[in-house]
Amino acid sequence: MQPRFETLPAKLFCGIRMSMSYVDNKTGQLWRRFMLRRMEISQAIGTELYSMEVYPATFFENFNPEAIFEKWAAVEVAEPNDAPADMEILNIPAGLYAVFTHYGPAANGPETYRYIFTEWLPASGYRVAHRPHFAVMGEKYKSDSADSEEEIWIPICK
Repeated sequence: MQPRFETLPAKLFCGIRMSMSYVDNKTGQLWRRFMLRRMEISQAIGTELYSMEVYPATFFENFNPEAIFEKWAAVEVAEPNDAPADMEILNIPAGLYAVFTHYGPAANGPETYRYIFTEWLPASGYRVAHRPHFAVMGEKYKSDSADSEEEIWIPICK
């Protein structure tokens, strides 16, 4: 599995965030909360959903599955000033990303991430950059279906 490389321009997202760890994963709870309210976001760009992670700067230096990070359920927006009550804006700065396609059920996602971080990244000549990570769930995303596809965007630098 080889990535394509994309230089992402700065983007704005509106959504809900929760603190969690890989051991205390609250992703399902986060998405249930967000999906009940997503139509309140009046300036959404496109129909894609974004699952985002904002990690502390040293998160990948000594990986600990109990370390806390922020997880977001969000959509892209044009302007930062129309977030519904109890939702927030996340600004992602421009930068280089390695983009991988995950095929199959979302439950198999850890296998794709394991490959990215334990095989591809160490051999790539890149390192993880301190910007948000995200998955794009577009029209080919079907959650737990074997036919599902989503893009995994990993921020990188030389």
